[in-house]
Amino acid sequence: MNPDIVRKVIEAALLASGKPLSIDKLMHLFAEGDFQPEKDDLRKALTEISEDCANRGIELKEIASGFRLQVREDMAPWVSRLWEEKPQRYTRALLETLALIAYRQPATRGEIENVRGVAVSSNIIKTLTEREWIKVVGHRDVPGKPSMYGTTKEFLDYFNLKSLDELPSLAELRDFETINAELDLQLPGLEMPEQESPEQEAIDSENTETAEVTQDAEAVDADTGDDVNVDEPAEKVN
Repeated sequence: MNPDIVRKVIEAALLASGKPLSIDKLMHLFAEGDFQPEKDDLRKALTEISEDCANRGIELKEIASGFRLQVREDMAPWVSRLWEEKPQRYTRALLETLALIAYRQPATRGEIENVRGVAVSSNIIKTLTEREWIKVVGHRDVPGKPSMYGTTKEFLDYFNLKSLDELPSLAELRDFETINAELDLQLPGLEMPEQESPEQEAIDSENTETAEVTQDAEAVDADTGDDVNVDEPAEKVN
């Protein structure tokens, strides 16, 4: 099979799939009896596609789940006009919770509350879980067996990361308003997580004292996991 055909097949598949494709999935595009390209042939074709996109409005990006063709970030101000409704902004509380899980994982809800100084809204954990950005990866061996949360491949895919090693250092993190602006360009039909209202954030702050009292109790609810040592080293979960 002509290398140009291999490249065209890959391009067509990436456009048609609507989701990332790994090298193995791309290999399956070539059925038995057809010319079977080697994985090196596919990687070469992917490199050529990436180079061709260098001066275009789209790019080939390798992320955790494989490769995908996507709109370049600097095209967001124009492309976002395709959708009449502007996406909701992520709340600071949600972004802080997600960041703590990403950098300290596995992390319990109690550890997150200890760092943020306020109770974590159940709606935030629910939203992150439903989006499949976080998942329960185990339970801390303390009274109450609180759930430990870690990030997922979907989290890496959404934020254009191939692995957790590509997370910026904490010193490189910018303000959350800048992050929100960069996340304005969403995939068609992708709903934004429900925004936590100012009233809910006020309730969370008022619940801080209650959360501190709960941390001192011997019986710890498995969902809150307040009685944990926040200084316990965390391992990254891929």
